[in-house]
Amino acid sequence: MTDYLSEILARKRRENTRRRRHVAAMGYAERAPAPERAERGIHALRRPEGQLPSVMAEVKFRSPSAGQIRPWAPGEGVRVALGYERGGAAVVSVLADGPGFGGSPLLVRRVAEAVEVPVLYKGFVLDEVQVDLAFDVGASLVLLLVRALSDSELGELIAKIRTLGMEPVVEAANAEEVDRAVAAGATIVGVNARDLGTFQVDKSAAQDCVSRIPPECVAVFMSGVRTAEDFREVARGRADAVLIGEGLMRADDPGARLAELLRAV
Repeated sequence: MTDYLSEILARKRRENTRRRRHVAAMGYAERAPAPERAERGIHALRRPEGQLPSVMAEVKFRSPSAGQIRPWAPGEGVRVALGYERGGAAVVSVLADGPGFGGSPLLVRRVAEAVEVPVLYKGFVLDEVQVDLAFDVGASLVLLLVRALSDSELGELIAKIRTLGMEPVVEAANAEEVDRAVAAGATIVGVNARDLGTFQVDKSAAQDCVSRIPPECVAVFMSGVRTAEDFREVARGRADAVLIGEGLMRADDPGARLAELLRAV
């Protein structure tokens, strides 16, 4: 099968090289940390006792495996995000990657300016220059992929994100990666039911991995939730929050679909 993640990361390294040159030419920009962003993000995702997992709803127009998920139009990303907020999303995740997923850092900025809930910057972050960009566009949370980083790189990026007052969402795909995320000091640990190498989904394996996340951490179940029964199944487990993307983005009205799903659950 095509190794989608390797292709994406190779492209991202080329993009980062160009961005570092641009930043060097523009000169250093002072950034004042905004710790309230991290606090809001953690609070929004942590599951209160006796309640359902919160929802992180994703703005994603395409994927390398599925192709186009939703037609793009000017302002559509913001309209979808506002609908998610009305529909009950606790956090909005926005793809910042253009070629693979139809997003951009500019889209993250526009969504962050439009919604009141925290925003996750999802952009295959490998370099501190991307963390600075996530901060500049208003993100509260920044996704890090355990599979894409060495232990030292993961630790350095976690520290960099927190230095600016944001919080990392550290995504794992198996038990070993969950353990690495926890060892690196992650507070929010996500488990992706979709293997980013093949884009195949295994919800049962993901549930097992989520159960490994310590209770002091915020646990996020990512991908594979489309129906009320899918949501109930996840809710019976350890997850504090559920990330839902494609199952909402394919609906005529993603925000209304989210509200309908939550009512059904």
